[in-house]
Amino acid sequence: MQFRPTRVAGVVLIETQAHRDDRGSFERTFCRSSFAAAGIDFAIRQASLSTNLKAGTLRGLHYQLETHPEAKLVRCVAGRVFDVVVDLRPRSPSFRSWYGVELSPAAGRTLYIPPGVAHGFLSLADDSVLHYMMDADHEPAAAAGVRWDDPAFAIDWPAAPGVIAPRDAGYPDFAT
Repeated sequence: MQFRPTRVAGVVLIETQAHRDDRGSFERTFCRSSFAAAGIDFAIRQASLSTNLKAGTLRGLHYQLETHPEAKLVRCVAGRVFDVVVDLRPRSPSFRSWYGVELSPAAGRTLYIPPGVAHGFLSLADDSVLHYMMDADHEPAAAAGVRWDDPAFAIDWPAAPGVIAPRDAGYPDFAT
């Protein structure tokens, strides 16, 4: 595993190597001691899948309020997505900065997202699936979001969404 810091403080791109042979491949996607050695204290409490039937599906940008902080690992296990994070932590050196990266099974990448950082993605292929691992139980009352196209962030999405939930499309402009 290689841990690569991104331009958003605390967000880390984790690159893994698959061992391949005539049977297929084997790839370690999480190792608590490797994460700890990289300065990431992460214990899995919940795992979820996000299935996206059509290319152009946009989800996010979601985060949990400070009352119920949540760090997560995100990995694409089928299809391809453009994955985006936005730093919403006012005291962070990268406050209001965003980072985007393409995730796919072939890329062998996982994104670590600390609390206070919003997350979203745009599916680039039909039947794209993201696997989430969180360090906290989800608290629906603490779920929040910011709009995917908010000019405060100026995210350079690779395409406009074709499918987006009314909740995600209707988030208000970001207020500092």
